[in-house]
Amino acid sequence: MRRSTPADLCSVGAARDGAGQGELESLKAQPETARHAAGEAIGVFYDPRQNAAHAAELQRLHRLREEMASLMRRAEAWGRAASGADEHDRSAAEAEPEE
Repeated sequence: MRRSTPADLCSVGAARDGAGQGELESLKAQPETARHAAGEAIGVFYDPRQNAAHAAELQRLHRLREEMASLMRRAEAWGRAASGADEHDRSAAEAEPEE
């Protein structure tokens, strides 16, 4: 079994982020259209306690944003860890005496 590298994971995270961005934009457009049609204020419309009709959509939108942010934080951490490991490997190789 091949181990995933941080670059692989970053690519997956970026792809998921791209797909998630499209879904997020679609999810944002739907409630905004409904909000404009209803003439509701932003604070009222986007408060799930005051807008039971759209509460599930609003909560899904929030979860998707959180998931995307989490994926990007993890990808950045993996990238930093890989960069640090590469730096350590180079330093160790330079410190070894030549024969």
